[in-house]
Amino acid sequence: MLSRARAARLWFRAFRRTRPFWGGAWLVAGGWTVLKFSLSSVRLIVSTGFGGIAGYLVGGGMILCGLIPIAAPRQRYTFGLIGCVLAVVSLVVSNLGGFLLGMALGVLGGSMTVGWGVRRPARRPSAPEAVRG
Repeated sequence: MLSRARAARLWFRAFRRTRPFWGGAWLVAGGWTVLKFSLSSVRLIVSTGFGGIAGYLVGGGMILCGLIPIAAPRQRYTFGLIGCVLAVVSLVVSNLGGFLLGMALGVLGGSMTVGWGVRRPARRPSAPEAVRG
């Protein structure tokens, strides 16, 4: 049983290192926060129109923009930028962007997603460089 847990942990570690995991996680947390502070009764949302549903759309969009780069790392630039824009838009459409917390988490996660790069192997110096150095 212990070897299965170790194997699962090693698999998750390898999975996490090959994707913009933490950027996506922060973006999902920001989207969840915006969505949570947008919750109200259905009657109020229907009566206010687009202003009432905009918080749901922005929060859900931020969550999707956090999950897609984890599933498809090559799309990190597109969805990281869209996630940052949605986080800033949440400031206007959803209770100050989840009382500034959701917006801050979304901008942090989106920028981490855009800035993530594939880990390259360490470069070993060649023999002549090692002798000179």
